[in-house]
Amino acid sequence: MTTFLTGWGRTAPTPATLARPRDLGELSELVAAAPVRGVVPRGLGRAYGDAAQNSGGLVLDCTGLDKWTFDDGRVTASGGVSLHELMTALVPRGWFVPVSPGTRHVTVGGAIAADVHGKNHHRDSSFGAHVRSLTLVTAGGTVRTLSPADPLFQATVGGMGLTGVIAEATFDCVPVESSRMLVDIERTADLDETMAAMASGDDRYRYTVAWIDLLARGRRLGRGVLTRGDHARRGTSDFAPRTLVRAPARAPGGLLNGLSVRAFNEAWYRKAPRRATVVQGIAPFFHPLDAVEGWNRMYGPRGFVQYQFVVPFGAEETLRRIVGTLSARGTVSFVPVLKRFGPGSGGLLSFPLPGWTLALDVPAGQRGLGELLRGFDELVARAGGRVYLAKDSRMRSDMMAEMYPSLQRWRRIRDEADPAGLFRSDLARRLGL
Repeated sequence: MTTFLTGWGRTAPTPATLARPRDLGELSELVAAAPVRGVVPRGLGRAYGDAAQNSGGLVLDCTGLDKWTFDDGRVTASGGVSLHELMTALVPRGWFVPVSPGTRHVTVGGAIAADVHGKNHHRDSSFGAHVRSLTLVTAGGTVRTLSPADPLFQATVGGMGLTGVIAEATFDCVPVESSRMLVDIERTADLDETMAAMASGDDRYRYTVAWIDLLARGRRLGRGVLTRGDHARRGTSDFAPRTLVRAPARAPGGLLNGLSVRAFNEAWYRKAPRRATVVQGIAPFFHPLDAVEGWNRMYGPRGFVQYQFVVPFGAEETLRRIVGTLSARGTVSFVPVLKRFGPGSGGLLSFPLPGWTLALDVPAGQRGLGELLRGFDELVARAGGRVYLAKDSRMRSDMMAEMYPSLQRWRRIRDEADPAGLFRSDLARRLGL
């Protein structure tokens, strides 16, 4: 079936043949018979850019690969199993996934291919660090079982689906005593106060994140709301999150503009207590936007660009410069978040490195946006940082080698596993991978 596909940002749709394998045998057959334009796996479509698109080629919808088992804190799951399904079953049993990104609607295969990170990266690294083995369908339909010591494993974690299709993975989970979170909330006056509070106190918490106001100026530049917590020891163990509201199917363009976002930022900042401890559910703490079905449609028909970068510790001035530039230009960004990263997982194209990461959503079509972000790319690369491939939709190919120093090693391993370049995507073509 030929269909047009986009990422979660809903920009740059391209046509591809979409197939949905139901088991390992069908998956291997489809990979072996892939067309000249190649093949790429796709999960629930939450990569923001073009990582799960393959113009004129084959895209494998892996959500039909949905079997999983659990034994003594360890999950073995097919690549198409969602983190939502796992959480719904595991939390009442007293377990939680090792890493959760900002949405639970991500597949296991997607979580590994993008090496997703969460609010606990400073303590627990990214998803790939918790994977004990992988079953990978490589070029020609060959099925390989990999351990973390295998170079192809290291190329697959964070490899954006370009080394093969993750058919199954085994990973460790985290024991929890309830479905509640004990959360400390702190309101900060500016970016320096936000960063100082995070640097001095994050190690006391398993999970930490800060919302910052990118439209605030002057002495209020980078003011924020810092949210840090851990799993509560007491409380109920139920986990049945619900959709609270649905975004309109055709939201008008310009709904999220300078006036509306500035009003939201002011209300959100004033609503937050100066300092308080509260109890929250897992879903509101980890996945607040999941309560709004189709929230990406709120940006209108042109969609949006998410830009996430990391700069190493010691390069704080680069972060300050980017925040200051966004504020001075009045760039509209909804719910920008700041986090601190710890050590990486060992994935050769994995995004996180020890340092500061900022993620922001920007409505597509803002005047000068492309030039602005290209300038940020250069600042980030010069500081020894990088842009997150799972969220990228516009970076130039010449930035890849500068941002990802293990790129050549990754290419050698990929070429050995796939000498004909069978696994391809729009992102791979754009970045010359």
